[in-house]
Order: sequence, then structure tokens, then C-alpha cells
Amino acid sequence: MNYKTPTKAIITDAGFASRYLPITKTIPKAMLPLGNRPIMQLVVEECVDAGIEEIIIVATPEGRKIYDDYFHDECEKIEALLTKQGKVERFEPVKKVLNFPKITVIEQDQSLPYGNGSPVASAREFINDDEAFIVAYSDDVVFGASAVKDLIEAHKAHPDAMAIIAAQEMPHEEMNKYGAISLKDESAMTLKDIIEKSDDAPSDLASYGRYLLTPEVFKYLDPKNIGKDGELWTVDAITRIAETGNVYVEKTKGTWMTTGDPKNYFLSHLKYVKEFEDYYKDIKKFVAEN
Repeated sequence: MNYKTPTKAIITDAGFASRYLPITKTIPKAMLPLGNRPIMQLVVEECVDAGIEEIIIVATPEGRKIYDDYFHDECEKIEALLTKQGKVERFEPVKKVLNFPKITVIEQDQSLPYGNGSPVASAREFINDDEAFIVAYSDDVVFGASAVKDLIEAHKAHPDAMAIIAAQEMPHEEMNKYGAISLKDESAMTLKDIIEKSDDAPSDLASYGRYLLTPEVFKYLDPKNIGKDGELWTVDAITRIAETGNVYVEKTKGTWMTTGDPKNYFLSHLKYVKEFEDYYKDIKKFVAEN
């Protein structure tokens, strides 16, 4: 079966981000800022730039309220105050957020086991049986190009795909930090397996949190299929699909960085400032002088 090209994306932020405590006791990790935009907004914008029409954000019960407020509250009092002060142009970034395509925020199904596959499974009712869809982990940001757009273009080239996963080449000596891709057919770029954090990586291609999936994945995102550490893993489901169907690997054009821990969050923030803010030169000067 050939599935329809994606128009929907599931973005996940349903964990508790214990490496960021105490701040994530109150604020979802993907609401931490890069410049004046939260990480989640950058992931949403990547999807919007690729033509995605509907986004489902999967959050914790506490995070759901915060994401609903951020993407849906019209903040009329703030706009009125800025208008009165003659600073209404400062409200333009808020209007941009409010004008995004349809965004629905849901809670992760609490009956599912822990693991990054459970937020995806929680959004099953939003996905039609005949359509492919995007899954994006909000831990990951992509600079310079939309990985979501790359995946959608790859789907047009491979309508037989049961899934397509994003990949980035990394230095070989660092591959023990990532999920290393093993290819079934190098010329066709089809997946055999993903080997997590191994000192004997089968390639220098690292898998990261951008996937084009089909409803086939829900057959395997089931509590009876828990894997390492008793968790439900999206990667496990994808490799099960690869056993009988074509899962393609797409080397994306942008630069992927993770925000999954404080160190890499800081590096991602620095990359953001370098790319988007004119005060980067002041930061370079400060670092040089101190």
C-alpha cells in the first residue's frame, strides 16, 4: 500500500527531563528558550515550513496547559497595553504564533509504559489509516534547512516507503553517543537496523528525532513490545517494520543538534544566536575578554 504524503505531524514532549531539574518541575523542557523562541516553536516552524497543515503536540498533563496557553491564548491585555504605549510592533511575534496552522495539544496516555514511543502511540486517533505522518522529537533542533521537508520530498521519491528516517553523518569517534544506522542496501539507502550507542558502530550515520512514519508503526507501539530498560521505543518499532518492508534513510541537509541535556542545550542556544541574532559579535567579544 502507498500512503498519502504527510500533512500532519506529531511533536513529542511528554517526559520529565530530570537532567534539567528543578526548572522542568514547572516548565516543559521544550519551552526553554533559544533566543526569544522556545525550542518547541522552532520545531513547529520546521514543520510549517515543510507544508504541514496540522500539528499534534503530546505533553505531560502539566505541560499541556502551558502549550495550550502559548499557542492559543490571544493575550489581548498585552496587545492593548503595547498599543497604548506605542509599542504594538513588539506583539508581532505573538501574532505569528497565534497564526500557525492547526495545533492540538494532548496528554500522553498514562496507561502506556515509559518510553519515547508512547507519545506517538497516544496520538493514534489523529492519524488516518491511509496517510503517512511526521514524528518530531522536541529534543532535536535542525538549523539551516527543514529535515521535515527533506523527509516529505523523500516520500515523493519513494511512495513504497513504510517509513523514512532522518540521518546525519557524525565523526566516527563520536558514534558511540548515537543510534548508528546499519543499511540493508547502501545504493537504495534502506534500513537494516539501528545500533544504539555502540563502540562498534556499523556506519557514521546517526539517526535522530525526525521520522516519516505510516500507520504500520502502531502495530509495534504496543505495551507488549517493551524493549531496553522496560521502555517502549519508536526505534524498535521502526526496525521491526524494516524486517518486512522498505524503510529508507534520508541524509538531511540541515545541521542537527540536540537540546537533551544542559551542555548541548547551551551549544544549541549558541548556534541559534550565531544564526539569528546580531548580538553574537558581542558574545564573541565577551568570551575573548573573559
